[in-house]
Amino acid sequence: MEILQLVNKVPFPAIDGGAIAVSNLTKGFSGHGHSVTMLAMNTTKHYCKPEDIPAEVHQFVDLQVVDVEAPITPIGGLKNMLFSKLPYSADRFISKDYEDALIQILQEKAIDVVQLEGLYMALYIPVIRKHSRALIAFRAHNIEEEIWLRVAMQEKNIFKRLYLKNLSKRIHRLQKTMLDQYDVLVPITERDENIFQKMGNTKPSFVSQTGLFVDDLKRESTEPETIDLFTIGALDWAPNQEGLVWFFDKIWGEVLKDFPDLKFYVAGRNAPEWMEKKLRKTQNVVYQGEVDDAYDFMNAHSLMIVPLLSGSGMRIKIIEGMALGKCIVTTLVGSEGIATQHKQNIMIGDNEIEFLSSIKKVLKDAELRKEIGQNAAGFIAENYDNKAISKKLLNFYQSQINFKEKGNE
Repeated sequence: MEILQLVNKVPFPAIDGGAIAVSNLTKGFSGHGHSVTMLAMNTTKHYCKPEDIPAEVHQFVDLQVVDVEAPITPIGGLKNMLFSKLPYSADRFISKDYEDALIQILQEKAIDVVQLEGLYMALYIPVIRKHSRALIAFRAHNIEEEIWLRVAMQEKNIFKRLYLKNLSKRIHRLQKTMLDQYDVLVPITERDENIFQKMGNTKPSFVSQTGLFVDDLKRESTEPETIDLFTIGALDWAPNQEGLVWFFDKIWGEVLKDFPDLKFYVAGRNAPEWMEKKLRKTQNVVYQGEVDDAYDFMNAHSLMIVPLLSGSGMRIKIIEGMALGKCIVTTLVGSEGIATQHKQNIMIGDNEIEFLSSIKKVLKDAELRKEIGQNAAGFIAENYDNKAISKKLLNFYQSQINFKEKGNE
């Protein structure tokens, strides 16, 4: 098959959950012998220099990049509120240059499947329909409106809260508009699939979770000698910021009362100035910014903390941490979309008391910490192997192409 992926940021190098979700599937498709082209926006916010793209990428995908400003400004937000029905988060990704590049690819290549990576790429469905007969797959990484509504519920500033609620409503309206314009729906979790069905999706649907190349993981066989806490994730993502603020304001001080020498290592890119200041000023926190190798960082530390109060879809860093045999403490939101079991392969605390209790429990019990980590690694190896996941999705696409061709006879 000839597969075209449309992406609103360059996912190479794969240094965050969204990028991993895209790039791993690209590698999976290519590994099964299919030809993959990717048309990626190179935005100002997530700008990627050509020299930063690993050389190996060009061995498994024809990567074509289009510079798209996609600015985020107060004036732009105001204009969007007054003159557009689209959410500002979608409006930013409408680009004539990108559209022209898309048309050129569709005219030059016999594309069988166009995979839209996320809601905002669905804005290009009319262009695809006009220039191609390819199967259009909408890969829903999350329920986008849910992310912003959850962030709004945690926001204390009334004006920001009202704006975020309005943004969530606009995204919901866009999502409803896009229903059934695609040929097939590919949600990442069963929970998200159920939400789309309730919204009114009638097109064939296939749940395809984000997988990992488990055999390629660099997993350490033993835990680091010094027990510590760590977290890693994009620090410009609102749910990550919100969760860390909650953790440091409500929980960290209580942890230190019992473990005064305990260190918390924080890694992540694009931290705004206010977040960086908070991390550097918080007692026993070691802020490392963007690290060269996420797996090296994770292997070097003990207990993984993922304090998420909002967000949607599936948390790739939790999947990676589990695959590396890490004991993880997170919330119900953090574990959404992953069939985890509390005290079996993860620890879940859904409020301040439960989260604190979970941390203290595994810090005091080395055997429990080790057992949970081992169970987590086994769970991921059995259920999230990317080779098997990508093969199943390819089979689904082929069956839908066959059905479509049969209907056109």
